[in-house]
Amino acid sequence: MIRTMTIAALLAASTAMAVEPAAIQRVAADAAVIDRVAEVSRKDLPRDLLKRIVNEDIDLLRGKRTDGSYEFATYERLEASRSSSSHSVQPRKNDEMERIEMRGSWVYRLIVSSPSRRLVMTKNRRVFLDRVELEYIPEGSSDTRTKTIPIQEWLEPGGVTPIEFPEMARQATARLYAKADAEAGYGNIVVSLVQARIVDNADSPYADAVASAKAMLRAIDGGEVPSIRAMASRVRDRLGVTEAPIPARTGPASQVEVVATRVDTALYTELQVIEDLLTGTDSEKRQGLDQLHQLVRKLRP
Repeated sequence: MIRTMTIAALLAASTAMAVEPAAIQRVAADAAVIDRVAEVSRKDLPRDLLKRIVNEDIDLLRGKRTDGSYEFATYERLEASRSSSSHSVQPRKNDEMERIEMRGSWVYRLIVSSPSRRLVMTKNRRVFLDRVELEYIPEGSSDTRTKTIPIQEWLEPGGVTPIEFPEMARQATARLYAKADAEAGYGNIVVSLVQARIVDNADSPYADAVASAKAMLRAIDGGEVPSIRAMASRVRDRLGVTEAPIPARTGPASQVEVVATRVDTALYTELQVIEDLLTGTDSEKRQGLDQLHQLVRKLRP
């Protein structure tokens, strides 16, 4: 029975690691490089370069597909970023509408807003929103779908009109038809596409490694070299690649001091990761609680 369970556990582990074996080795190697770069850096830490490496590694651990989706992460209707463009809508003859077009990927909402002022002292003017035409490829499909959403209302200065996509749009084109008040004159509006946030699956075999990599990004932003090194080591550990032991330079007392410092730093960064998870989404909170329980059991005398 024990032999059967052991074989089953090994098969499960090998299945998880067999998703992208070359990618896992690359992430582990990148973590070792980042650790070394952080070790020798002073005030010249190459933040942008290191962040690009970590972001690429996070994509690898999430199992990024060619269409932009992920095997171990999903897009949720939470704002990650938005692309915006400003437009001046002019009055037109015979109630002709002006067409404004925007494109984006992994979006779920279109927002049309009207600034309170056009210039520093000039009040903005209202704009009539007729309709929005959405042309998009939904998540998990290759078929293009279209939907026309009537609005038929005036957008006053300072107002906001949100339009939801029926589904998460992998690729999308939004066309807004609007016109200005012929008597008042042109009005300014801002059109924005809201991009969805990537949320890691709690059951991902690389969830801990991804959480450590995201903590590494925050440490890189803050230039926190000890945290960067601790998170790099944690990533390798979570992927099953442990670092070589560091030999003591002097006597036993110095060795104990080095080990204690490494343990304190690792414990601090681990608690920092848990804190960040507990302030995130529901799935991240559950993951944070699981890691907190594991840490308590590990520290239990």
